[in-house]
Order: sequence, then C-alpha cells, then structure tokens
Amino acid sequence: MDTLNHLDVERRGVIFIITLQRPPENRLTMKLCQDLISTYRRIEQELSAETLEPEGAVILRGSNAKFFTTGLDLDERGVNPFSSTDGFYPLLRTLLDFPFPTICLITGHTFGGACLLTLAHDYRIMNSQRGFWSMPPVNLGLHFDGMGSLLRAKLRPQVSRTVLLEAHKFTGKEAFEAGIVDEIAPPEEMLDRAIALAEKVKVKAKMGVFALLRLELYGEALREFQKISHIHSREVSRQPKAKI
Repeated sequence: MDTLNHLDVERRGVIFIITLQRPPENRLTMKLCQDLISTYRRIEQELSAETLEPEGAVILRGSNAKFFTTGLDLDERGVNPFSSTDGFYPLLRTLLDFPFPTICLITGHTFGGACLLTLAHDYRIMNSQRGFWSMPPVNLGLHFDGMGSLLRAKLRPQVSRTVLLEAHKFTGKEAFEAGIVDEIAPPEEMLDRAIALAEKVKVKAKMGVFALLRLELYGEALREFQKISHIHSREVSRQPKAKI
C-alpha cells in the first residue's frame, strides 16, 4: 500500500504497519483521523478479500523515538467545532469495531486524546527509555461526553483516577506497572516486539468473531463514541481554556 498524506503503510504478509508522518508531533487533525479511518478500512477490505477465513493484524506507530502523537490539534478545534465529531471520535469507534487485532507502538510522548487512541487498540507497547503518557484535560478545562469510557473499560479504577483527575505523566515503566501498556521495550526493539506479538495474535481473527468478542469487553466505550460521532446539532464537548 502506498503512502497516504501523513501516513506510511507497509505490509509484511498479513501484518500491516502504519507509521504516523505528520511532523513535528503527529498532532491529530480531522484530516489525519479521517485518513487513518480510511487506511484501517482499506486494510480490512484487502485482508477480507483474500480468503474466506482471513487473519491478520495492524500495528500503529510514531515515526521517531521522541513523539508518538501529542494529541488533538486544539488550534483546529478553535476554528472547527466539529473537527473531533468528524474525525477523532469516529476513529476511536473504528478501532473498537475493527475485525483484526490491533497493536499500538507508543514510540514517544503521548498526550491527551492520543492516550485514548492508544487505549482503543488491543495491545500497547511503550518506549522504555523516553516519553510520557499523560491525559491533561483537568489542567486544560477540556471535556467531552464519554471521555472516561475507555479508561473504565481498560484500566483499574485507581489508575483511571490518576490518569483523568490528576493528569499524571506516566513513564514507560510506570505505565507498565499500572497496566496501561502490555510491554515496554527500548526504541530499537519495539517494532520487532510488535511484529512478534502480531504474529502470535493474527490468527485470532480467523473465525470472524474477534470484533464481536471485543465488544463484549468494551462495548460501552464503542457506544459512547458512536453517540458523539458526526453530531452537528448539539455541543458534545467543552473547549479548552488552555492549550499545550
């Protein structure tokens, strides 16, 4: 598959690797989120067309060891109040309903909405040497309906409180100990670890029920993001009072 705007897509057998390429910080604009949705759907169609019982996995990663992504482009939100309802929320919904296992390679700093992007994936591997993982909406005056749904679904209550109400900056080691990520690894080993994991779990999609079983675990979060996607008739979020 070819490079799409700020995304690079590589295929290795039935494993796809998507690399964010929007320097300097891979901020999540509406267009980037929409391109990610299109890319995941193209991968789904490509794998599904090859066999009656398709298997596969998708890895999303940052382009360097400094940043994975520093979250939503808050400047864009200031001029387009529907940027998240048309981009970011549908992206999370897409990941939560994707029929193949997904792995997020947290290569570097990850802030705000980018934390939810990582949690929407099935597995997470984080840089053990560099980068913080932190959700700062309590410091920014920012909120949207359903913001805590993924935290409740995937993290322990005490960890969710530390994430959302304290805006703690987790190092890779702390994130692993808190159960936010499944593995930590040095930058030069991260992709190899992700590919090894993808090789292990790719077959789980073969029976066609992977997404249905995922919804048994995280369906509440999916429904929350469905409710606030493509909504242009009411306010679903509070604009930030501060920016990062």
